[in-house]
Amino acid sequence: MFQHLPPLQSLRALEAAVRHRSFTRAAEELNLTHSAVSHHMRSLEQQLGTALFRRAGARMIPTSVGARLAERVRIGISELDEAMTEAKAGITPDAAPAIVRLEISVMTDLAAQWLIPRLSRFSERHPGIDLVVRIHADISAPDPYSVDVGIWHQRVEATGFVTRKLLDDFVIAVCRPDLIARVPGFTVADTHKLPMLRFAYRSWRDWQIAAGLPPHEPTRGPIFDDSGLLLRAALSGHGVATARSLLVRDSLAAGELVQIGDVRVPPSLEYHVSWRENHPRERAIHAFWDWMQEEIAATAPLMPSPIKGGTS
Repeated sequence: MFQHLPPLQSLRALEAAVRHRSFTRAAEELNLTHSAVSHHMRSLEQQLGTALFRRAGARMIPTSVGARLAERVRIGISELDEAMTEAKAGITPDAAPAIVRLEISVMTDLAAQWLIPRLSRFSERHPGIDLVVRIHADISAPDPYSVDVGIWHQRVEATGFVTRKLLDDFVIAVCRPDLIARVPGFTVADTHKLPMLRFAYRSWRDWQIAAGLPPHEPTRGPIFDDSGLLLRAALSGHGVATARSLLVRDSLAAGELVQIGDVRVPPSLEYHVSWRENHPRERAIHAFWDWMQEEIAATAPLMPSPIKGGTS
């Protein structure tokens, strides 16, 4: 029945080589030698009678046939993996529906401030889906094949992937209300009198210019390279910070933070959600995407800011 199938190891080598665009990296992943991967590819090409790769410098670029075959192999291996998981769990056709495990890679700040507080609501809505949440901190996206869904700052441009922007967001300035109380008659123009927390990837200048204030980047105080830690510092009362509106709306609604003025500036980076086309767990992925959109739509709007006043 399966007389045309090559060894599974050859197919795994193909899938890894296409994903990495490198025989060397594929060999490292599979604990093989470079020559073994090359041998697998030559055997496949001889069996199929067509080229699967072309060399471009140090990279091995898959042909259209190679890329298509690797994608089909990837889907097949995922199906086999799920079948083995079900068999190991003793799941039979007449048993309860299998639990679908969905691996999510998400930026640290979005995970900590928005996703994790809402996970119980997702579980209630979709009890048959277990989320495996992996944290990603770099601006550059990791290997998009390494997880089922990626929520990263960088778009995935690889062929065969769906990428959607999560939302149109903006940046505001926030701090604890008791910090404001230390400056009698506080107005937006008094912002410089507060400790101004610094973020390694965002300048204060854009917000200051939009607020009609002289652009003056603070030169003292802690600098954070993670926006989640920056927000934690603001919640702890260490100073005023600029933050994405999505990440602070819960804290604003709870009165833990207040917005300074009504200034909104565009973020330098967006959140992009990516997944493979024709994914074997596509129904679960769409359920997760739809749920995120519903949660964003239901998120409380920004609370009216009590911190008004001009710049004079």
